[in-house]
Amino acid sequence: MEVVQLREKEIEHKLVIVVKMMGGICPKLASPGFDGMPDRLVLLPKRKFGLVEVKAPGEKPRPLQIARHKLLRKLGFQVYVLDDIEQIGGILSEIQSS
Repeated sequence: MEVVQLREKEIEHKLVIVVKMMGGICPKLASPGFDGMPDRLVLLPKRKFGLVEVKAPGEKPRPLQIARHKLLRKLGFQVYVLDDIEQIGGILSEIQSS
């Protein structure tokens, strides 16, 4: 049986769908002039908020992205790296319970 690798775009699309099913929104984050920010904002009911960097399976954030994630975490924000559809539920549960 052949294992099919999902692309980053497919993982990102699934995240958006699941967040929407939970009553939230998941807009793409654009930050001109401030590269390295996470790809998506996760905004859930009851003021729950997180930032998600989406990667293809097995890919890791670039050094600039790691630096931005560290800065955001230092400021108190939740930042996640998502590279597998199976991680979506856990990430969203963590955001909801914060």
